Amino acid sequence: MAKSIPDDLFVFEIANNHMGDVNHGKRIIRDFSAVAKEFPNFTIAFKLQYRDLDTFIHPRSSGREDVPYIKRFEETRLTRADFDALIAEMRANDVLAMATPFDERSVDVIEEQNLDFIKVASCSFNDWPLLERIVLADLPIIASTAGATLEDIDRVISFFKHRQKEFAIMHCVGEYPTPEERLHLNQIDLLKTRYPGVRIGFSTHEDPADTDVVKIAMAKGAQIFERHVGVPTDEFALNAYSSRPEEIRDWLAAATFAKTVNGKSDGRSPENKIEQASLRSLRRGVFASRDIAAGEVITSDSVFFAFPPEEGQITANEFSKYSNFIASKSISQQSAISLANVQYDDVRALVWDAAEAVKRLLSESQISVPGGVDLELSHHYGMDRFFEVGLTMITVVNREYCKKILVSLPNQIHPEQYHKQKEETFHVLYGEVELTLNGKTQTFSAGDVINVEPEVRHTFISKTGVVIEEISSTHHKEDSFYTDESINQNPNRKTLLTYWMG
Repeated sequence: MAKSIPDDLFVFEIANNHMGDVNHGKRIIRDFSAVAKEFPNFTIAFKLQYRDLDTFIHPRSSGREDVPYIKRFEETRLTRADFDALIAEMRANDVLAMATPFDERSVDVIEEQNLDFIKVASCSFNDWPLLERIVLADLPIIASTAGATLEDIDRVISFFKHRQKEFAIMHCVGEYPTPEERLHLNQIDLLKTRYPGVRIGFSTHEDPADTDVVKIAMAKGAQIFERHVGVPTDEFALNAYSSRPEEIRDWLAAATFAKTVNGKSDGRSPENKIEQASLRSLRRGVFASRDIAAGEVITSDSVFFAFPPEEGQITANEFSKYSNFIASKSISQQSAISLANVQYDDVRALVWDAAEAVKRLLSESQISVPGGVDLELSHHYGMDRFFEVGLTMITVVNREYCKKILVSLPNQIHPEQYHKQKEETFHVLYGEVELTLNGKTQTFSAGDVINVEPEVRHTFISKTGVVIEEISSTHHKEDSFYTDESINQNPNRKTLLTYWMG
């Protein structure tokens, strides 16, 4: 089964805090796993750091004490068997296991141990020889970005995407510990905006006692969190940026609080019945402005809106051009319009059904549409008959010249009309269309071009759906005339949608 990166992943970085003592490393895993069990809604992973020290450190530099990292790496050296024992301890405590390799041989170890993820350290973020080896492993990748330029991040993300890797990137500041003024949490916003669809996390090195930073990072949308952990003893001191078990408990509690109060971000909040009842009580109710007979269609000239609404009453929020009300019994003047005395039908859902159908046809045709343009639905006899009689128009530009994209759904009729001023040229981009000009019908296919001069009556239908590019002189709203006068008299035959492309 392919491994994947879960949401709300919290990584406990052991680094060299095992101090070269495998039993101390096991204690860290046990102590922090016990804390993690108190937070079952989060996924926990422990992370080790792998260096093949005999090849990682230059032979002439081995044993040098004037280079702090060399001294620390060599003093905390563990054997492969020791690392296997630490991974076994993680598995025994039902947590995930990952490691940061700093050389190619260490990637081999990660594969042999069948870990859950590979971590790329900030110092290795654009170590291309190492990255080339890492992407050969069939494991998800989590990469920290401390010190990387945007150009570096662009290149690495492109590198992962082109190799179809599952990956995430972490905002990180490589200063240990990190002062508050250099945390730059707004970088999470930058990364989310610049790389939509890429999972963003936060590798944190602030004061371990701080529980505010994780709340802010979670509110900004970070989904993966990493923190150094360790257990101080009489023998082993702990550095200033690693958390003790009690500090991790407070850290996870703060993250839990943030997750609770932040709520959903992938859609509107779930329905709150208390909220809905409160808001409804503040709306205006719909009342009869005159006596209404049973069977009569209720229109805006036969009602008025006033506060307070009555129980079960139709409110002004539900009264629109998409709502059809027919009196099921006689209603006296000033009485409430309610489900007890009307039949009610709302065709608003049909608008979104239409938009989805148009999007599917445009996707099928592989025709690109400019972002941010309105979708104009013409429902000549009402939205409930749109899929039978109607047309969708997308106005690209309307100056001294005009360009539109016309979308006619399968078996949808565009009723006969003409223009007194506008001259049109139809360029069929996709599908076939039966176009009737002054009573004469012809079938046109993709690539065909048809001129429609002023005063020429035209109507069309497509059996399978068609997309047409219309080039014309300036379009004026008052210059469209339908041969069916009832359409000309219908003031509600247009619906514009702005947010329809998502």
